[in-house]
Amino acid sequence: MSMILKMSAAFVIALVVSTLFGRIYIPWLHRQRAEQPIKGNGPEWHKKTKKGTPTMGGVMFIFAVAVSILTVGFSTMMQGEFAHLFVFVFALVFGAIGLLDDWEKIKNRQNTGLSARMKFLLQLAAALAFVVLMRNIGLINTELYLPWNGGTLRLPEWLYFVFAAFVIVGTVNAVNITDGIDGLVSGTSLPVCLFFACLTFSWGERYLAQGIFASALLGGLMGFLVYNFNPAKVFMGDTGSLFLGGAIAALAFVYDMPLILLSIGIIYIIETLSDIIQVGYFKLSHGKRVFKMAPFHHHLEMGGWTGKRWKEKELFFLFTGISLLAAIISFLWVYRRF
Repeated sequence: MSMILKMSAAFVIALVVSTLFGRIYIPWLHRQRAEQPIKGNGPEWHKKTKKGTPTMGGVMFIFAVAVSILTVGFSTMMQGEFAHLFVFVFALVFGAIGLLDDWEKIKNRQNTGLSARMKFLLQLAAALAFVVLMRNIGLINTELYLPWNGGTLRLPEWLYFVFAAFVIVGTVNAVNITDGIDGLVSGTSLPVCLFFACLTFSWGERYLAQGIFASALLGGLMGFLVYNFNPAKVFMGDTGSLFLGGAIAALAFVYDMPLILLSIGIIYIIETLSDIIQVGYFKLSHGKRVFKMAPFHHHLEMGGWTGKRWKEKELFFLFTGISLLAAIISFLWVYRRF
């Protein structure tokens, strides 16, 4: 089977599995009363419009990706290429952390799960384990590729590990922060997955395993979006958002260019910075705010600086469009690397 057929098959299988699984899984979540507790400090109307919506929907696209890479990617594994499996297992560890967090929220019927300290330590341990493993098997090296000019920067081994852990944990939590309204993180992540899949088409068979995973994640997310688009029938929860963040971070490393996250992840960065700025300014100014609410999508949702209240569907298309533009620009920077 050719490279194009394998990646297309990975996409289609994940899309179909995610869509069909949702028809069984979402009613099951309702029966288990796995409802998403709504934040008390969020937009007031969320308490009415989102009440009773089940969480942990990320299991849908996680399962779809697993089916896809274990079928389409099986022949690749028989040839000794395991990059797609490594990325999946790594992302699955983060998904498991998210699952624990979601379970605590459901069990306690409140919007706080694992402590921030516990989540950070678990994420840091997973990130360091991944980097050490990838380094030992030769999938990554300490020479950073600079996508904006094609140059490289060699780091000492210890500094690279610190850098990698910071990037991975930062990406995972940035994706998690972006998951605040119906379909937002699903939509903004589709161009990111498409970017990595297109790199395999451009760079060739050498990156087929990575391309199979990126294509499967793209299909799985699209199938999930059928149910997650506004008005959402299910939320991905931390189970899905932490898996997704781990997958995107891992893909950037196994394509050997983690710094590309600065451009393809521009939405994640904006969302995270808005949260940091809001908290920092609130403390320094003794109660004043830069944004009406953070992260930034809530600021726009509540009227922003202009008074226009962006609807959830409008925010979905705005953020997804910006993410797509960033993915196109990023691709034009790097597609001739090999």
